[in-house]
Amino acid sequence: MVRSIVIPKKKVFSIEVPESYVGKQVEVIAFTVEEATEEMASKRKNGLKQFQAVSIATKGFKFNREEANER
Repeated sequence: MVRSIVIPKKKVFSIEVPESYVGKQVEVIAFTVEEATEEMASKRKNGLKQFQAVSIATKGFKFNREEANER
């Protein structure tokens, strides 16, 4: 993954991709840093919470490989 923050000087902007990306589908997303910051602040205000950790009790659990691989 390649991630860069740039300040374009013109309306048309070119990017150079790594050689390993040539011939593959590449997704390009453009947004201002302010938009991303505002969106995250809005989500926090709307009651969405971030989880710090997840704990699951696995005592007595037996993994069934056949069941996990069923299609």
